[in-house]
Amino acid sequence: MGAAMRRIHVGNALSAFGLGFTVPYLYVYVAQVRGLGAVTAGLVLAVFAVAALIVLPFAGRAIVRRGPLPVLVAALVTAALGALSLGLAGSAATVLSAAAALGAGQAVMQPALATMIVDCSTAETRSRAFALQFFLQNLGLGVGGLIGGHLVDTTRASSFTLLFAIEAAMFLLLVVVVATVRMPHSPRVGDAPQGAAKGGWKQLMRNRAMVQLCVLGFVLFFACYGQFESGLSAYGVEAAGISTSALGTALAANTAMIVVAQFAVLKFVERRKRSRVIAAVGLIWAVAWVVAGYAGLGHGSQEMATAAFVSTYALFGLGEAMLSPTVAPLVADLAPTGLAGQYNSAFALVKQLALAVGPAVGGPMGASLHAPYIVTFLLFSLGISVLALRLGRQLTPAQDQPWSARNRVVARGGTAAEPVAAEA
Repeated sequence: MGAAMRRIHVGNALSAFGLGFTVPYLYVYVAQVRGLGAVTAGLVLAVFAVAALIVLPFAGRAIVRRGPLPVLVAALVTAALGALSLGLAGSAATVLSAAAALGAGQAVMQPALATMIVDCSTAETRSRAFALQFFLQNLGLGVGGLIGGHLVDTTRASSFTLLFAIEAAMFLLLVVVVATVRMPHSPRVGDAPQGAAKGGWKQLMRNRAMVQLCVLGFVLFFACYGQFESGLSAYGVEAAGISTSALGTALAANTAMIVVAQFAVLKFVERRKRSRVIAAVGLIWAVAWVVAGYAGLGHGSQEMATAAFVSTYALFGLGEAMLSPTVAPLVADLAPTGLAGQYNSAFALVKQLALAVGPAVGGPMGASLHAPYIVTFLLFSLGISVLALRLGRQLTPAQDQPWSARNRVVARGGTAAEPVAAEA
């Protein structure tokens, strides 16, 4: 890694560490510590999603025109102000406005950081760069949540104010870190072929491979990430009788699997076709839903049900470790010259939409319709495999299997070059 990439990864770990301090305790803070009730706490979580959906369509254009670094700095300052305001807020109006600022800032960070990684990497290093980013994110969230759990005290609002102040400080520290990054010259729309700068969203919608990837991404995030803290946890408690401590163990198993497996699967993943890797993830997650079905609908002991439920989260973690060096680099390789920020923002928008819809659908089903819940998301997981294989037919060899394409070029005596995204 170059110096710029190292600083980007350090900053990414710091922001995840700050988020880990507050994310697990946000509901308790608003509903109980501030005494604003469950309705306001639910609205806060909804505001995060709405703020992201509002700002992301504009974030892509800003990244393309201004570059990812100034957009990231603006997002970090906004998120820091939102976090600090949330820690000091005492009324519903101030809590909701602070949550909107924090949610908007967090949402814009994702495509800005992703575009910086694209600009500072090559086709040869991109998969490993995104794998390391995902690894550090999960490690930061886990360590932050662990430390935050020892600092928080539901009887003292000041302890939560401290958590939000630490989160704001991490964002501002990231501003200092990224301000020292010397970004390489990356293509802007002005460098692209004539006409590439016009109608970024229209051009994206004409790219069949990108549209199919966005549909696939929605199903991925809806069927997995959108269920972690809503439908799947509700199903575990109501159907499988899982205790809150066992639920915490399951979430820890998910993080531990990612941390342990990320680099173990990396070499295997980066030498395979990306479409087939994603299809394999769909099958792994289908097995995970079968195991979850046994936990809640089987007739084993409580210990067996708990072990099966923890295994479900671990299997999801294995799939996530396979996706991190696969999906984000594919988005970058599909983007025409100068429009990586636009494509990253579009994919982040799809992710946020899935994370907003997923809990709304999965939560009630997981709590009361146990068998239909498992069957529904088992079918969604199998659908991931089908969509991934269909996507593979739209990809060029360099997009679907860049490692093999580079080796063929070198074998013919050429040089491994950055793959050019093809409009489908």
